[in-house]
Amino acid sequence: MIELIHLEKKYNKACPLRDVNAVIHDGDVISIIGPSGTGKSTLLRCINMLERPTGGQILLDGTDITAPKYDLTKARRRMGMVFQSFHLFGHLTVIENLMLAPMDILKKSRKEAYETGVRLLKRVGLEGWEYQYPEQLSGGQKQRVAIARTLAMDPDVILLDEPTSALDPTMTGEVQAVIQDLARSGRTLLIVTHEMSFARAIGNRVFYMDQGGIYEDGTPEQIFDHPQKELTQRFIRRLKVLELNIDSCEYDFFNAASEIDRYCLQNVISPRTKYRIHLIFEELVQQILLPVLPEPHIRFTAAYSEKEKITDITVLYNGVPFDPASSENSLSYSVLKGTTAVLNYSASTEAGFTNRFQCIIPE
Repeated sequence: MIELIHLEKKYNKACPLRDVNAVIHDGDVISIIGPSGTGKSTLLRCINMLERPTGGQILLDGTDITAPKYDLTKARRRMGMVFQSFHLFGHLTVIENLMLAPMDILKKSRKEAYETGVRLLKRVGLEGWEYQYPEQLSGGQKQRVAIARTLAMDPDVILLDEPTSALDPTMTGEVQAVIQDLARSGRTLLIVTHEMSFARAIGNRVFYMDQGGIYEDGTPEQIFDHPQKELTQRFIRRLKVLELNIDSCEYDFFNAASEIDRYCLQNVISPRTKYRIHLIFEELVQQILLPVLPEPHIRFTAAYSEKEKITDITVLYNGVPFDPASSENSLSYSVLKGTTAVLNYSASTEAGFTNRFQCIIPE
């Protein structure tokens, strides 16, 4: 069991952690989420004492590992760390990367360390890759080696700091599968992640971090479906709803496309539906509305329902009453009709907007 008691970490111009309190039970699998800069990675680094806290205590099974005379090697033998940038030794083969720490720190024989390494490589799906060098591996393979290297120390606790953030989407799934296998092993896992579907599926608890600490702690269902605190509610709403505001013809449409991609990735929206969201944004906003709005004020909102498997897109805009069905751009409107299940125009009652147009995309 790990206890965090009034934990604090200060830097010269920042204080990412202030008065953090939590109890982490043996076997807990905890996803740590929250906006950038809220101390998520710092929390892991403090727990592993890679960063020494400036205040408070960390108790590992009742022993204060922040005490000045505590031997940190004892704690680090029980805690493994997986970084987002792999940190493999480039001059060593895969198996040598796995054997090094068990031989140096645990004093295992070369034969025992080798046999353990081979077994762990098989576990992470890299059987037969023992004598490759890191430069010969893909990003996903490197991360799986890094996980196997951590397991070679047989830790009770594994800390994973954004383990898939450095990977492209095609490699993310293979690493997540390995972590899901770890989550069933009975070890204690703390995982900082920006992949919200993964955060929800992997663990029994979620820490939402904000305002210098663990702002809300609960089950995945509580945090993602019924958050109790205001900042958590705002964060979760931003995950579930994409909102783009266009107030100029010079609007950055490349950035908007990136925002749509990010939203679809976070919510595990299918490539087919993602393509349709892009298409509606381009045809409705760029091709139909902007040419008729000299001073545009447009709000594009997409809300994906995992339960109903639909995406509800609502577009509010200013100007005189204008139904896109009456647009001179009949080609773009035909594309909208062929992309959606429902198209509905009405007057808007929301302040600042006079028109409302709704599109429903089935999964």
